[in-house]
Amino acid sequence: MSSDQPTPERHEIPERREITVRRAPKYVPFLILGGLVGFAAAAVIAYALPGDASYDRGSVYGFFMVPCAAAGVILGAIAALVLDRTSVRRARRGVVEAVPEPELSAPGTAPTTHPAAEPGTAPGTEPGPAPERTTNDGEPGQRS
Repeated sequence: MSSDQPTPERHEIPERREITVRRAPKYVPFLILGGLVGFAAAAVIAYALPGDASYDRGSVYGFFMVPCAAAGVILGAIAALVLDRTSVRRARRGVVEAVPEPELSAPGTAPTTHPAAEPGTAPGTEPGPAPERTTNDGEPGQRS
């Protein structure tokens, strides 16, 4: 048997894999929110509390802004870590199965597709052109 001849069809068993599904927090929004809370805390310290008349309130705000913002970022990171650990405990296990791609048959015949491969298409029909992806701005390109 030479390598140019078609091989007989094989029905392969699809690959099954066990996966873990969980909702993990995004760290950057927590860090940004912590920094903003720190800026607000520095403003409260500088403008709402009584202070020494020899210091300008803007200078006091500038002095307290950096340490308060740093503390807020650290607290935001700790909150994200706590939520991440909580999501690990609430993780669920699932089983996924690979869907084999349809193999092309002999030249001149239409390829057969699995009916569930593309929703809205009948078996044995060619799907239409793929819809163009757009960004959030409505411009063509990658989705974000």
